Amino acid sequence: MTAEDSIATPNPVPSLARSNPSEVLGPLRGQVWLTIQTRQAQRLVRGRAATPTKPAIIGLVGFADRLRLIWQAARNDDPYADWWLVKVHTAIAMNLDDVRNWQREIRTLLQQMTTMDISIATSSQPYRMPLQFANPYAYQAAQLLSDYDALVCGVLTAHHVGLLDSEGSRGLINSCARKIRATFVIPQSYRFLKIDRATVRLQTGSSQKARHSMGEVPDDILSGERQAPLVPRKMAFSRGVAGHVGLRPEPSEPRTKHPDDENHDR
Repeated sequence: MTAEDSIATPNPVPSLARSNPSEVLGPLRGQVWLTIQTRQAQRLVRGRAATPTKPAIIGLVGFADRLRLIWQAARNDDPYADWWLVKVHTAIAMNLDDVRNWQREIRTLLQQMTTMDISIATSSQPYRMPLQFANPYAYQAAQLLSDYDALVCGVLTAHHVGLLDSEGSRGLINSCARKIRATFVIPQSYRFLKIDRATVRLQTGSSQKARHSMGEVPDDILSGERQAPLVPRKMAFSRGVAGHVGLRPEPSEPRTKHPDDENHDR
């Protein structure tokens, strides 16, 4: 072969179809762990079952479980689910601000003891649990619980060195815990009725039942003008069928079925 032939016939570019299987990227995987230092925060992880003398307490686990259903309903264009996501987002954001403000107050209080170097107490054997939630707001709730745990450590440290009395420290810890419990209970008032925006607008199907049990959905929520910062991707319906209840959603592109796509009422 001449030099001219070598230049005129370059080596072919390898086809992507013939790529080495080992070069194909697999799905991303990761782990998230929640570490808890205090009993006060640990009690808010799983909550408490109802007894004849005490009501149930919804913990992080129950909150996340019910929120999974709301997240799926929002994907199926249920405006009430969108409304509840707004409520959840607002409650988490407000309580996270409150807890972090109190954390700053406690740090400032501890810094007043200028002649001593005080480190905030931690557990010699913290509680660790893996988190596998189906939506981002469950992880945000876990962050709220983690910040509350850190606040409790700071408050108990301040009490130990005499900067807070028993009543003040106990009152602050209990007040923040009540706000977190109130946040965790929000998803429990949502009712899964297999409705969408068209059903609510036309007042057909279970829309009357939804209005009776959950109230009148705000106009800006119904129109989609107001929504939570984090929402699931909506399912695309074929033209003309969005107002009918019970029809299967038609994806805009092929997608792999995920277990979370199944709608199950509790």
